[in-house]
Amino acid sequence: MSSVVGTRRANAASRIAAESARPGSASRVLSAGVAQRPTRRRPSAAALGGAYLTQPSAPAEPHALPAEVQRNRIVMAAIRSLEEVGYTHASVAHITSRARVSRRTFYQLFADREACLLAAFEDVVALIERDLAGAGLDGLPWRERLRVGLWTILCFMEREPAMASVCVVQLLQGGAGILERREALLARLAEIVDEGRVQSAKAAQATPLTAEALVGAALSIVCTRLLREQREPLTDLLGELMGLIVLPYLGPAAARREQTRPAPATAPGQGAPSAGEQLAGDPFAGISMRLTYRTMRVLECVAATPGASNRRVGAAAGVPDQGQISKLLARLERLGLLENTGKSRPKGEANAWELTARGLQVTQTLCTQTSTSHGGGHPEGHTEEGK
Repeated sequence: MSSVVGTRRANAASRIAAESARPGSASRVLSAGVAQRPTRRRPSAAALGGAYLTQPSAPAEPHALPAEVQRNRIVMAAIRSLEEVGYTHASVAHITSRARVSRRTFYQLFADREACLLAAFEDVVALIERDLAGAGLDGLPWRERLRVGLWTILCFMEREPAMASVCVVQLLQGGAGILERREALLARLAEIVDEGRVQSAKAAQATPLTAEALVGAALSIVCTRLLREQREPLTDLLGELMGLIVLPYLGPAAARREQTRPAPATAPGQGAPSAGEQLAGDPFAGISMRLTYRTMRVLECVAATPGASNRRVGAAAGVPDQGQISKLLARLERLGLLENTGKSRPKGEANAWELTARGLQVTQTLCTQTSTSHGGGHPEGHTEEGK
C-alpha cells in the first residue's frame, strides 16, 4: 500500500514539475492543490451616470452603508443625544444606540467621543454659514450686514432648536478642542462687530474688547432663552440685540431705531429641507429592511434593464427561486424603491420593474461610494430581510 501511495505522489509531483516548466503556468501550479478564489469586484459607478447602469456589476462581497452616510447618521445621533441627555450623559454607547450602529463603526470614523461632538459642532456651523452665504450680505453697509446676518442666524436657531442648544448651551462643557473651536468662532463674530469702530469719530473711541463684550452678551441672552421650558421665539430678539450692538458705535438714537424696525417679512430657509435632513444625507432613513448584497444586485439589475420581469431580475441577481425573488421585489415595492409598471398589462403578462426616484438615489449611493466600511457583511441599522 505504501508503495502505491508513494508512486501516486511521485507521479503527481512529476506532473506539477512539468506543468511549472511551461511559460505562464505559475497560476496553474498554485491551483493544482487548492481551487482559486474568484476575483470579486465592487459595482462600477461610472455606468450609473444620471440615470441607469449599463449592466449589473460583477459579484462582490456584501458591504455596509457608505462611510459618509454612516458618519452623518452618527453626527445626527450625537446632536439628538446632547439634546436628550446632556453633555455628561451623551456617551458613545448612547450615540451608537441612537444611530443604530456598532461601536466598531463609530471608532472607524471617530477617534473618540470628543472628535464626534466636534464634528457635530462643525457641521452645524457649516449649515449656518450656508444660510449666511445665501443671505446676500456682500456689499451691504456694516449695520445692514449685521442685521441681515443676525436675522439669518436667529431664524436658523428658531427652525433647529436642537442644533441651537448643542452649539450655544451643551458644548460649553466640551473638551479643549471643542472650546478652542468655539472661541475661534466667537472671535470671528467679534471682528465683524468691531468694524463698527470706523463708522464715526465717536465709534473710534471703542476698543476691540467692546465687540467681544457685545458678542458675549448677545450669546448669553440667546442661551437663556434656549434654557427656558417655555421658549419665546428667538427671532423676537432681533430688534433688542441690534439696538444693543449698534449703541456703542452709532449712539442711542440709532439703537432706538433698530429696536422699533420691523423684522423682515420672510425667514431664510423657509420651504427648504430641514438642517437635520441636510446634515443626515441618509437615503436609507426609514427603510425597514436590511440592504444585503442580494438586494443591491436586484436594484442594479432594474437600473440596468428598466422593465425587467421577475425572472430576468432573479437571474441577474443570482436569485433563481421565483418565490424568493417575487417576495423581495414586492418588499422593495412597498418600501418605495421599485415600481411595477406592468400592473396595467393583461393578466398573465410578466411584471415590468423600474426604479423610483428614491430607489435610484439608494442605488447610486450604494454604487458610487468607493469608500465603504466592512463590518459583518450587512448594512447596520436595518432589520432582517425577508427570505
